[in-house]
Amino acid sequence: MFNLKLLFNCLYIFSFIFFFIENTNAQEKEVFLSLKKNIVYVRQGPSLDHPIKFVYKKKYLPVMIIDTSENFKKIKDFNNNVGWVHIYLLSKKKSAINKNKNNIMYRKPTIFSNPVAKLGVGRLVLVKKCKLNWCKIKSGKYTGWVKKISLWGRI
Repeated sequence: MFNLKLLFNCLYIFSFIFFFIENTNAQEKEVFLSLKKNIVYVRQGPSLDHPIKFVYKKKYLPVMIIDTSENFKKIKDFNNNVGWVHIYLLSKKKSAINKNKNNIMYRKPTIFSNPVAKLGVGRLVLVKKCKLNWCKIKSGKYTGWVKKISLWGRI
């Protein structure tokens, strides 16, 4: 009887710990999408009845998804602006914002490679592919590699 009670207590503790760890990991996962259209209306609430809060005028701008309500997603941008957008206006296109001042884009994924261009803070880039610590990006007429840690968005 004692072993059975001990077994149930251990199972209860392990299941609680497992559930707690799963929930904290799920909260740490950041989900990014990008804007599908050149003009996107951001609303104060999750319906077309809510007033427009502000307007984005940049296609492929990356946004973080922080909540969902039926056909609307609550988004946050690089500057911490928050609002609701219809899911039709969101895309899975990989894009990011440069976080570092005077970030250097290299021809190959190493700092010993030739520099291609300098990126300013807030520069929108399209992400082609990523390796362990580097991402191949396109910005304007330039294509090259930057460190993954310097990017904010869907990479």
